[in-house]
Amino acid sequence: MAKSFAGRLADVVREPVITEKATRDMEDRNQYTFAVDPRAAKPDIKAAIEQMFDVKVIGVSTMNPPRRKRRVGRFAGERSQIKKAVVRLAEGDTIQLFPESS
Repeated sequence: MAKSFAGRLADVVREPVITEKATRDMEDRNQYTFAVDPRAAKPDIKAAIEQMFDVKVIGVSTMNPPRRKRRVGRFAGERSQIKKAVVRLAEGDTIQLFPESS
C-alpha cells in the first residue's frame, strides 16, 4: 500500500460514477465505477472499497482519461483531473448505491 493513503483509505474513493454504461455494468457484470484520487494505486483502491462497503473485490481496472478543456468567454482552462476505477466484486456481493424507497 502506498504511504500517501496509509490510515486514511476513505480519502481514496471520491464518488460513484453514474452513467448508462456504469449502471449496465452494475446489473450485468457486478462491476462498480468510482472516481478516485489520481494518486491512488490499485491496492489502495481495493483496500478502500473492501473496508468501506464490506465486500470482496476480485479485480480493479483504472483509467486516467485526458483532462477536458473548458472555455468560458475568452478564458480557457482545464477541468480538474479525475481517475476512474472499475471494481469487480465477488459473486453474491453487492454495493447499495441507491437507497431503497419505502
